[in-house]
Amino acid sequence: MFKSILTAVTLMTGLGTQALAQDAQQGGAIYERYCISCHGIEATGNGPMISVLTLQPADLTRLSADNDGKFPLIRVVKRIDGRDPLVSHGSPMPIYGDFFEARDATMKTDSGQPIMTSQPVVDLVAYLKTLQVK
Repeated sequence: MFKSILTAVTLMTGLGTQALAQDAQQGGAIYERYCISCHGIEATGNGPMISVLTLQPADLTRLSADNDGKFPLIRVVKRIDGRDPLVSHGSPMPIYGDFFEARDATMKTDSGQPIMTSQPVVDLVAYLKTLQVK
């Protein structure tokens, strides 16, 4: 019995480590494809679609600075994957549906709290972290 439990814990730990793989370069490609039209090339909220939006897009370079220097991981993940919708263009952000909504990857907060989301969100968040101003 103990051996079965130990094996299950080992497998879950291995899967968890695998799911945490983040690819900021892939996240940059995702940003260019899905986010740049609203948030802009510099990610400061001045994309070409700004004139048709009812809310000003966030300056994604200041997420940490505007949160006492700490990247607001849970808020960002939920905003991207649609669990915390933001209606800025007539429909919730993001407007790309299933691409961001899957729950096939896990991230962990600084306190170790797991957050289920999709691999594209994991990669996009890794990229957004690289954009933060000091």
